[in-house]
Amino acid sequence: MCIFAYITTDCMDHKCKICAKPIKGRSDKIYCSTHCKNIYHKKLRYASKVAAIEINGYLKRNYSILLEVLGKNKIQLKVYRNLLERKGFRFKYRTHFHINSKGKTFFYLYDIAWMEFSDDEILIVRKRRLKH
Repeated sequence: MCIFAYITTDCMDHKCKICAKPIKGRSDKIYCSTHCKNIYHKKLRYASKVAAIEINGYLKRNYSILLEVLGKNKIQLKVYRNLLERKGFRFKYRTHFHINSKGKTFFYLYDIAWMEFSDDEILIVRKRRLKH
């Protein structure tokens, strides 16, 4: 039994998270060197970047579909759900949502919102911009 386990890891079998080499030093160390620590954080940043690029692609695609369906001058339009699905719209990707005073949920994609009007119909609404 190690009495001073909090000071040294001589009594413990601690391995590096990256290279699996034994770690010497503090008991709360995770990496054997700054090199392994940098490798871990570089991989983590890369994975985050790849996920963000993929999600941003879905958001851009959804936005372009809503713009195409809504047109340039319309402020709101009711369409069938399968029209959006056929164009490749992914309903789970959105930027934010809002629940109005009547309890209806509007899902936003930047400045365009949609609401499930019924099981088959979707109401698309463009948020009006204030003119300066």
